[in-house]
Amino acid sequence: MPSILIRNFRPGDEAALRAVFHASVHGLARQHYTPEQRDAWAPQQHDPAQWAERMQANQPYVAQMDGSEALAGFADLQPTGYIDQFFVSPAFAGQGVARALMDHLYAQARQRGIPRLWAHVSLTAEPFFAAQGFTVQERREVERAGVVLRNALMDKTLAQS
Repeated sequence: MPSILIRNFRPGDEAALRAVFHASVHGLARQHYTPEQRDAWAPQQHDPAQWAERMQANQPYVAQMDGSEALAGFADLQPTGYIDQFFVSPAFAGQGVARALMDHLYAQARQRGIPRLWAHVSLTAEPFFAAQGFTVQERREVERAGVVLRNALMDKTLAQS
């Protein structure tokens, strides 16, 4: 099995990260969200400049399979411990990408002295986050483009070393 490399975001990654996000929402989240919900969450038409601005602000960590140029997934960690985005490409699902990204976030949190991680987690990602020790703090309904989506606020307090 090829190893997974985690690297910092680089300018120029924006379009490929948008493709991972879109594919993840429309591919992996189909069991929990309707086509209308997925279209509201990750519409085909989007503002590339706005997406690029968000990626530059979030500075996500990018996962690639060793020897591949394709982006397998990405996740970010904000100074508050908030994980704003955590997505894996369906083409790489079940290959350890999410685990490698989460391990990287844990290491970054330790380095930065962040004691708690938290995220608004989709119904699709909830089992993975739960397996990582995150617990549901609140069930939520959010509106995107006039469509209601359900998710959960989950968090995890990290062991202090």
